[in-house]
Amino acid sequence: MWKRKVMKKRSRISLKQNYWKAVSVCFLIAVLTAAYPLSTTFLSLRTGGAAADVPFTPEVSNSQTVFETVRHFFNGTFLQDFYQGKAGEAVGFLTDLLTPVTSPFFSVLRTVNNIVTEDLGPALIFPLAGIAAAVLYQIFVNNILLIGEKRFFLETHNYHRTPVSKIFFLYKLRCLANPAWIMLCRTFFQFLWGLTIIGGVIKHYEYCMIPFILAENPKISRKNAFFLSRQLTHRNKWKLFLLDLSFLGWRILSVLTLGLLDFFYVNPYITGCRAELYLSLRRNYVLSRASCYECLNDSTLEHVPTEDELLIMKALYDDSQGPYTKMTSFEADQYPAFLFSIQPPLCAVRYPVNAGRKYDLLSYLFLFFAFSIFGWLLETLICLFRSGALPDTLLLFGPWSPMYGICGILLLTVMKKLMDKSALVFILNLILYSAAEYLVNWIAEAAPEVSAVDYSSYLMSLNGRVYAGTSIVFALLGCAFLYYLAPRWDSLFTRLPRTRRRLICAVLSLLFLADLVLSIYSRVL
Repeated sequence: MWKRKVMKKRSRISLKQNYWKAVSVCFLIAVLTAAYPLSTTFLSLRTGGAAADVPFTPEVSNSQTVFETVRHFFNGTFLQDFYQGKAGEAVGFLTDLLTPVTSPFFSVLRTVNNIVTEDLGPALIFPLAGIAAAVLYQIFVNNILLIGEKRFFLETHNYHRTPVSKIFFLYKLRCLANPAWIMLCRTFFQFLWGLTIIGGVIKHYEYCMIPFILAENPKISRKNAFFLSRQLTHRNKWKLFLLDLSFLGWRILSVLTLGLLDFFYVNPYITGCRAELYLSLRRNYVLSRASCYECLNDSTLEHVPTEDELLIMKALYDDSQGPYTKMTSFEADQYPAFLFSIQPPLCAVRYPVNAGRKYDLLSYLFLFFAFSIFGWLLETLICLFRSGALPDTLLLFGPWSPMYGICGILLLTVMKKLMDKSALVFILNLILYSAAEYLVNWIAEAAPEVSAVDYSSYLMSLNGRVYAGTSIVFALLGCAFLYYLAPRWDSLFTRLPRTRRRLICAVLSLLFLADLVLSIYSRVL
């Protein structure tokens, strides 16, 4: 049996020991997925006025999308009267507050509204592509990262040096298809039961252990995953409801602090509490030797093996099962990866990313062009999915956005000595990007021929020149460039012979200079 007070106490103890890691994990999950809409709602909340052309943010809010859908399909009914009154404003505010802006459901509604208001034609391809992208993101990124988050909290219960990168463990194992399929089934069944309202609430608690089960055993079958979640929550659904209800005070405080308390305490605390609950329910179920208990096969989550036990297990383990079995040393206070039931392919661990590597002049030049092209692709895709047209703000004709390349090289230069302090690197990225964007928009306002981005319609903006949402996204993008993209691209680049590297950089430089001259010449004329 478990008690709420015991789970909360254990969660607080674990949170104290791994506070910044837990905060970092929940922050990444909040930004990259739709798991914590209350945390990110205030970042995208608009206070009125025309919406700015903000990357990664829909042009129409969720509440406006619902209102337009009601206006198109329920015109003249009580629903339209309801949404036009004060009660409708309150429901709209709660919709924006409690629903993620990246939800595929609202993407579908936006596309349906566009189909009703516009003529059918080739332009419909891009909204449909946006829906497909949102659905794929939900299946292969959102749900996979949620399982990774649960894995982090399960491991950190006993292994206090669990890295933040544990949230990506399924990608490293190259084990995506089965967890993605089971989570998709969970979402689909939850949606169907949600149509009955009461059944939706019951099934919400019945299915709540599935991500934890997949975090322990990603190869489990769909049938067994649903069965075990049903068994673990049997006669515990009311207790789970009361547990969620006990967090209501924290949620209210989070709203009063515009979601900041969610980032710095509430999300890690609640997620850690649920992880402690799963471990308790799992322990009781395994000890009872009930049906299908052998699928909960990661005993090292509960029992921390000593160094002698690890050496014995290593000697008895079959080295042919994966590259992790070839480890000859074990990190203290970290989960022994070679004991996990799934081993990654050799290519997944053969070339580890060294974020602190040194770059020569050719590498810097190549990374400038690589990140410029990456930025152009990113802005083009975002613009296509948001408005169904190519961006009209690009400075050059060619497929590159030089500001991305310049910022990338500056980050590599400035952050060189701070690479081992990832939290500090993120904060500095956030400050540098915010200061640069504020300065650029301030200068652009003084030049009539240059259009400045106006963020004044967003709640989390500073004088309409800087918006917290884009600052956070680009700070994360900068961290991704520093810690993964730059070393990975440079590793591939440096494998080439030096003469070929020089040729590539020379060709790219000539193309870039030619594009720059043509762009300036066309604007002068």
